[in-house]
Amino acid sequence: MTALSEYQRLETTGLWREGPERQRREVIVGFRDASLVLSDSRNDVPLSHWSLPAVRRVNPGEMPAIYAPGDDDGETLELTDETMIAAIEKVHRLIEARKPHPGRLRSILLGVGLVTVLGLGIFWLPGELVRHTASVVPFAKRSEIGKAILADVARISGAPCASGPGQRALASFSERLIGPVGGELVIVPSALSGTRHLPGKIILMGRDLVEDHESPEVAAGYILAERLRAEASDPLEELLHWAGFGATFRLLTTGNLPGDSIAGYGEALLATQPGRVADEDLLAWFEAAGVPSSPYAYAVDISGESVLGLIEADPFRSAPPPAPLLSDGDWVSLQGICGE
Repeated sequence: MTALSEYQRLETTGLWREGPERQRREVIVGFRDASLVLSDSRNDVPLSHWSLPAVRRVNPGEMPAIYAPGDDDGETLELTDETMIAAIEKVHRLIEARKPHPGRLRSILLGVGLVTVLGLGIFWLPGELVRHTASVVPFAKRSEIGKAILADVARISGAPCASGPGQRALASFSERLIGPVGGELVIVPSALSGTRHLPGKIILMGRDLVEDHESPEVAAGYILAERLRAEASDPLEELLHWAGFGATFRLLTTGNLPGDSIAGYGEALLATQPGRVADEDLLAWFEAAGVPSSPYAYAVDISGESVLGLIEADPFRSAPPPAPLLSDGDWVSLQGICGE
């Protein structure tokens, strides 16, 4: 690991300024495997994530110690805890010691390897680096990346459908099936049949799910199934595997993806075929969401043979759901969301 074992899970308080014009606020500073995590001191909600290799001290030798997450960032963090300051400085001394030095043969042979493990302290396999990077990216950054992928998808599918009444109905549908905080449903006009998931709890839907069915239960079933796929396979990890090692390392160390790393991913995403999810898991979600599973099952396989478990164990087979998914008016508006 980057941080030495004696500093594992070290925490202290500090004063964080989000930008040059912002007020300082007290935060909890957590010293983690390859990062500093800044959390609200009142409710422990993460506010910022700094990569340790990129952290720099802007006032060497002075107290309180003032740090910034990089050369061009307006954030600052003031620390007075000598143990935390010593931990950060010790990591940077280790990083400096591992830098290549002119005249040494191993600097030529191992230069690339040292850059790879800079600030990590171990040799990461690509899969491990992807998993670690995805695990430390905050939701706001995931949403930003999801929006960038959506823009790339739009080059092929066209701009998302957004008629006024339909958009309001879609927002209501999203709140019912995804939740009121974070995440959204997006309907695209072409190139997609079914659903796909993006980072930031964004679910893409093809217009066929609302235009080709008489009730919203089919679309709801596809959305619930896609949410299960997103839980089983992190969409950010899927992107990073596609973008490659360089883009992943850049995201880990700077908090940003290279500008061209997403180009073309939208086409690759639309070309993939979603896998089946376990009937037992899906049925539990249908019941919790108040959605019958049979309409979705017959949409997947009109014969019912391959989805018999979803039909026979439909949680609302003998009784109606507790509440309609949408009003009749909202469903009609949603069906016209891609209209002129």
